[in-house]
Amino acid sequence: MSAPTAASRKPDALERDALAVLHPTFHGTDTPPAWLLRLLESGGMTGVGLFGRNVVSDEQVTGLTTRLHEANPEVLIAIDEEGGDVTRLEVRTGSSVPGSLALGAVDDPDLTRAVAADIGRRLVARGITLNWAPSADVNSNPDNPVIGSRSFGADPALVARHTVAYVEGLQSAGVAACVKHFPGHGDTDVDSHLAMPRIGVDRDTLTERELLPFRAAIAAGTRCVMSAHILVPALDPELPGTLSPAVLNGLLRAPVSEGGLGFEGVIVTDGMEMDAVAARWGVERGNVLAIAAGADAICVGGTPSDEAEVLRMRDALVAAVRSGELPEERLHDAAERVRALGRWTAARRAEALESGNPGTAGVAGRGSPGNIGTEAAGRAVRISAPAGAPPFAPLTGPAHVLVLTPAANVAVGSETPWGLGPALTRLLPGTTTDRRGRTAPDAVPAVVEEVLREAGGRRLVVVVRDVHRHAWMGETLAALVAARPDTAVVEMGVPQAPPSGALHIATHGAARVCAEAAAEVLTGGTIPRGTART
Repeated sequence: MSAPTAASRKPDALERDALAVLHPTFHGTDTPPAWLLRLLESGGMTGVGLFGRNVVSDEQVTGLTTRLHEANPEVLIAIDEEGGDVTRLEVRTGSSVPGSLALGAVDDPDLTRAVAADIGRRLVARGITLNWAPSADVNSNPDNPVIGSRSFGADPALVARHTVAYVEGLQSAGVAACVKHFPGHGDTDVDSHLAMPRIGVDRDTLTERELLPFRAAIAAGTRCVMSAHILVPALDPELPGTLSPAVLNGLLRAPVSEGGLGFEGVIVTDGMEMDAVAARWGVERGNVLAIAAGADAICVGGTPSDEAEVLRMRDALVAAVRSGELPEERLHDAAERVRALGRWTAARRAEALESGNPGTAGVAGRGSPGNIGTEAAGRAVRISAPAGAPPFAPLTGPAHVLVLTPAANVAVGSETPWGLGPALTRLLPGTTTDRRGRTAPDAVPAVVEEVLREAGGRRLVVVVRDVHRHAWMGETLAALVAARPDTAVVEMGVPQAPPSGALHIATHGAARVCAEAAAEVLTGGTIPRGTART
C-alpha cells in the first residue's frame, strides 16, 4: 500500500494549529470546494471569507453557508459588509444602508447602532458569523485613496463614539465585529493594496488621534481587531503593523498599565495577498512573520485560494515552528484564540436564530429592518449652493445625468454599481445617464461640448465622487457649471471641495439608498428628517 499523500493523511496537532489560523477565500457560489469541506471537517481549519464573487442571492448564500456549518458547526464565516460603498451581500445592486461617513454626518450613535444591528440581522440570517467591520480609521487626510467615506469622519471623538455604536449593534445581533485597520489607516495617501503606506506622525498624535477609536472599541468589547499593512516609524521604523511585534504585542496586546491597549480578542490580518506585504515578503513568509508578531488569524482575501496554496501556507507555518523561527506556543495560542471565537459565534448565532428576532437588544425604537437604511441615508443628505447661484427649481421632467467616474479602489471594487441614474429615472422616466472617466486637460472642452449636446434642453445633473482629489473631474465640472448655471451637482464621496452648481447635494457615500435620497431632493420630495441645509 502506498503512503498517504500530504493532502489526504490525517494532520497532526501542529498542522491543525497551522490550518486553524488560515482563513482563505474560495471560488464557488453553490457548493464549497470538496477540499475546503474536508479541511473544515477534519483538517483543523476554522474559518473562510466570502466576497462578492461568492454571492448571487440571499437564498444562494444561505445554502452555501449551511454546507460550511455542516462541515464545522463552529466555523467562522467572514465577510466585508461595512454598508455603504463596501458591500458584498448587495454587490450587484448597491447597499440598502449608507456607509460610515453618512452615519458620522448624522452623528446619532443610536442610529449607527440600529444600522449595524440591521446589518447583523441580515448576516446571521445568511449564516455569516464575522464581519470585517467597522472601519475605526480617522480620515484625517482628505486625499486618502482607500478609506474616505468608509470612515465615520475626521474627528477622533466622533469616530470613536460611532465605532462603539457599530460594534454594539453588530454584536447584539450575534455577529462578531472586527474593527480595522490598526493602528489606523486614515492619514495615508497610498492604498496598501498597491504599495506600502507610511504615517509619519509622532507617538502623541497617534495616541490622541489614531488610537482613540480602537481604545473605545476594545472597551466596548469588540471581538476582533484587524491589523493594517502600514509603516508607522513612531512605532516600528522597519516593519508594517501586520508584521510588527512592537505594534501587535507591544501596543495592541500589551496591558493598559504598560501603555498598551490591553486587547485580548482575536487579531486578524488584512489581506496577506496585498502588495504592501506580498510584494516584499510573499504570502507564505508574510504569514509566518504575522503570526510571530502576534496576529491570530490570517486573511487571504483578495484572490481565491485552492487546496495547494492553502497547504503551502500551512506547511510554511509548520516549517517555521520546526526550525525554531516561530515558537510553537505562539502558533497554538493563536489557534486557540480563533477556536474560542468560533465557539462564541456559534453560541450567539444559535441564540439569535432561536429568538426569532435577532439583534433587537438595545436598538428598540430606531426604525425597522428594511427602513432604517432609507432613514439614515436621508438624514445624511446635506444641501447647499455657492453665493450668487441661481435659484434651483426642482426637476419635473427627464434630466440628463453625467457621472464623472474615478477609478475604483480595490476595497470597494468595480462590481458594485453607483451613481444617480437609476434612482432618478424611476422618478423621472426618460432620464438618461452618461458616464465619463478620466479626461486629459486638453480634452475637457470637447467633452463639455459633447455632454451639453447630449443634454439638449433637459436639465443637467453632474455626479462626482471625491472631486477634490481629481483635477480632471474638477475642471470638467467647473466648465459644465459655467456653461449651464442651473446644473445640479451631487457629491457621492467625501465633500471636501466647495459647493458648486445651482444646487449642491452631498450624500456622504455612494450606496444605493444615498442615490435614492438625492433623487428625492432633486425632484422636490420631502427633505428627510434631520437633513441639513448649509
